[in-house]
Amino acid sequence: MNQADDKPKDKDKTFTIIINGRKREVTDHKLTYQQVVKLAYPDEQPDANIVYTVAYANPHGKDGTLVDGQDVVIKNGMSFNVSKTSRS
Repeated sequence: MNQADDKPKDKDKTFTIIINGRKREVTDHKLTYQQVVKLAYPDEQPDANIVYTVAYANPHGKDGTLVDGQDVVIKNGMSFNVSKTSRS
């Protein structure tokens, strides 16, 4: 049996998505809220006083939003807008 036959078909698939206008390539079939925020703001340190709003548009399905603790199935061409707001 060939080792390649043992891998799930989507295991090595790369998805091209857009986050805040920048093209990104990911291999995960699902992304969490935290992963999307990290892709949008890779140099930011976690801060309890910052709230991130994540909205996405899916050309192959429905659009939506993510909150902490949620994830979304990734499709090629998905677009994410991530904005941050300071809590007052």
